[in-house]
Amino acid sequence: MIGFIGGSGIYDSLPLEDTHEEHVETPFGEPSAPVTIGSMPDGTEVAFLPRHGRDHQHSPTTAPYRANIHALKQLGVERVLASNAVGSLREDLPPRTLVVPDQIFDRTRKREYTFFDEGCVVHMPFAEPYCPHMKSHLAESAREASEAEVVEDGTYVCIEGPQYSTKAESEHFRASGFDVIGMTAIPEAKLAREAELCYATVTGITDYDVWKDDAEVTLQEVLDNAAANEAFIKATVQHAIEAMPDARECDCGHAVEGAVNTPAEAIPADVRETVDLLVGDYLDD
Repeated sequence: MIGFIGGSGIYDSLPLEDTHEEHVETPFGEPSAPVTIGSMPDGTEVAFLPRHGRDHQHSPTTAPYRANIHALKQLGVERVLASNAVGSLREDLPPRTLVVPDQIFDRTRKREYTFFDEGCVVHMPFAEPYCPHMKSHLAESAREASEAEVVEDGTYVCIEGPQYSTKAESEHFRASGFDVIGMTAIPEAKLAREAELCYATVTGITDYDVWKDDAEVTLQEVLDNAAANEAFIKATVQHAIEAMPDARECDCGHAVEGAVNTPAEAIPADVRETVDLLVGDYLDD
């Protein structure tokens, strides 16, 4: 099964057949919405989850990222495609461009970043925050299936939100060489790595942030351009799913190996039960 986490503007699934909803309970609470499960025309099973909920009731800070990722893991998902609405920090990246980033810079400060915050400590390597094979596959799918301009690679700076940037912040991020700015890459990418899921995202540019003299970010502008990007993103994700290689071609499925720093015998029973799906194979006494 392949997972798809839809960002702002994408609240319903791809054109799936024989759909049903799964109400998944996780050790980290309920996900943002019931998970829609259905099949692509070629028979590939897909699990769809809107990050902010069906009615966009979860903010970028309060979205239940841990429950979302854990729910997909519980359902048997191994590879996750995602989408994000972002602002542009470059003149040559106008609204309605798709960017498939390869790096993240974290400027958030109020989120639950890990499944392993007490009782079981896992030091997860995160130098390459997106699965490189999935990232390349998603970018190629965007070029082949959408009518948008597509840019592969770039750095996504993730801010707290839900407020947009100040001009000083926007200029600082531009001077740092970042490419796009958004609010939801973190902790989703970190949690996907901890869950040993392949993970990559396609971002749809909705605005020029606030650095540009003739641009001012408004909700209406973001919504209008997100709606225009929706068709590009869905076409991209659908193509990526249909053309997905049968086997995983990376090491994401073994990401936790060697990263657990707490001896198995020192992990409390209740904590072990909570993290068993994620690290149980590495905790054999």
